[in-house]
Amino acid sequence: MTQYLLSVHGADTDPVPDNVDEMYAAVDTFNTALKACGAWVFAGGLHPASTATVVDATGSGDPVTTDGPYLESKEHLGGFWIVDVPDLDAALELARKGSAACAGPVEVRPFQTEPDA
Repeated sequence: MTQYLLSVHGADTDPVPDNVDEMYAAVDTFNTALKACGAWVFAGGLHPASTATVVDATGSGDPVTTDGPYLESKEHLGGFWIVDVPDLDAALELARKGSAACAGPVEVRPFQTEPDA
């Protein structure tokens, strides 16, 4: 089995859809189906990117902390699922269903496997 990140992207300026309650219900139904089929690992929705804080401790001095998102872009990560499935085809099928549930595009990325010790 391989774990995949199914990430939902959008712009903070996107209007809240008129059918937001239906969308939340569809996502809840999708989450329940993920749990029932054993693919569920973890999921969550995120507050707007404007609430982010970046910590950069890569320099030689004290860490630098700044308000706002790391990337200066129009679109940001809005939520995600982590699933555990046999292969990419299974992850893509779940992404199709997740995209329909949340009414937005879903990106699929596999987690790196850990090297043998």
